[in-house]
Amino acid sequence: MITGYIRVSTLPRKLLKSDLNLLISLNIMLEECSVSRAAQRLNITQPAMSKTLGRLRDMFDDPLFTRGSHGMRPTPRAQALAAPLAQLLGDLGQLVVGTEFEPYGHTGEVTLALSEYVGATLLPGLVQELHEVAPRLSLRTITRVENQLEQLADGNLDFAIHLEQNHYGEDYDVVSLGAGPPAILVRADHPLCHGDITWDRLALYPVIQLYVADAGQLRPGQLSEPNRRGRNPLQGSFETSHLLTALEILRNTDYYMRAPGFVAQNPATSAGIAALSSPEADRHIMSYALVRHRRTANSPLHDWFWQQLLQQLERLRTQAAQ
Repeated sequence: MITGYIRVSTLPRKLLKSDLNLLISLNIMLEECSVSRAAQRLNITQPAMSKTLGRLRDMFDDPLFTRGSHGMRPTPRAQALAAPLAQLLGDLGQLVVGTEFEPYGHTGEVTLALSEYVGATLLPGLVQELHEVAPRLSLRTITRVENQLEQLADGNLDFAIHLEQNHYGEDYDVVSLGAGPPAILVRADHPLCHGDITWDRLALYPVIQLYVADAGQLRPGQLSEPNRRGRNPLQGSFETSHLLTALEILRNTDYYMRAPGFVAQNPATSAGIAALSSPEADRHIMSYALVRHRRTANSPLHDWFWQQLLQQLERLRTQAAQ
């Protein structure tokens, strides 16, 4: 919802009939106190400038300038207009052209959709950086949301980091964040830690399924279903979007979980957890993308935050390569 606007019906009728370009001419006249010099700055003829001055006199019902021994002199009415007019034109200039974004004093909010396992890796460094350079900015994260592209277009989300989808329209900016094979996560002393990992062996154990947004829109091969031959029908599954809950269950049960390999590389979350090679590691990858809608393309805040995300993701990529 847009707030803070002024209804046209409440504006003075005189203002609605006025040519606001005249205010620029008045500001230049106040600076030059000369019809000829004002005409030169506006790149018009002196008669045209004299005609403009006449229209300004009609607008304000005041002579505005009178001739003196040393040229044109502003009237008290014109002098009273000088300061508020300069402020108004300055504000209009910022409105049209925009201003350089200053993150330190910004008080807005950014909404980011991402899974909890991506957040556990990305957010600690990102939030620390934001606290230093934009301490008044509010970051809101959502870990469970469907129809993310639609939500970005509607303005309910500003950015999303998710498993790469099969198609993005031309209205979206998309940066591929890289890809890798999934891993099988189990407790450190799980029976699966010994011997080769096959789907037949996995079928003997219950599975934790991490929630994935817009699963039906993913690129082929992102979420392959395990081969169910020999699966014990008594073995159930548990779905959650909460990574810490899933990891705690792994540590204390015989469940396994298919997840990105970088989850096990995070010391804060991987204690007591073993990462095993997935049976289909040579055929399937999990690829991620950073996405925003182009409705934010001219927003200084969103451009700045987009760069912050890319920089933090590049730091993580560099650390993982070391």
